[in-house]
Amino acid sequence: MPWSLKRYQNTGSLHFITFSCYRRQPLLKEPGAAEMFEHALEQARVKYGFFVYGYVVMPEHVHLLVSESERATLATALKAIKQSVARRRVETGEHFWQGRYYDFNVGTPQKRVEKLKYIHRNPVHRGLVNKPEDWPWSSFRHYATGEVGTVQIESPVSAWKRRQLGNQNVLILP
Repeated sequence: MPWSLKRYQNTGSLHFITFSCYRRQPLLKEPGAAEMFEHALEQARVKYGFFVYGYVVMPEHVHLLVSESERATLATALKAIKQSVARRRVETGEHFWQGRYYDFNVGTPQKRVEKLKYIHRNPVHRGLVNKPEDWPWSSFRHYATGEVGTVQIESPVSAWKRRQLGNQNVLILP
């Protein structure tokens, strides 16, 4: 691992993750690719036991705000997501993802809000839509309306719903 790429895990922090398609090609713009990514993210969330606080699937990259995994390293969970999508989207010998990912530890509520705003505003900033709610492949609508999508989002809304159902295992946001 290069000296400039350090991972700080097992800290209890959330992680702001970014990874890109191979050579920044817009491979996630292909029909069904973004939905496939959402399904892979949800499967990994369940299998590896981590919480998703926010995400956006852009044409050539992805941003995630996630907790650490309970059952494996975060790197293992991300590898599973990337492999799941790549196996379904490419022919043998082709590349879908860049090999690395960017990981920033989010340790304060202010940073969490900052990263969520960045994630949700990314499609607007890039000129893909006029409003965050117009981009279908993000967690924005969950926060704005409580909408339940493919990926289960950990938020005050989802914690409230669990309490209403009698589940006392309510996660407290850092």
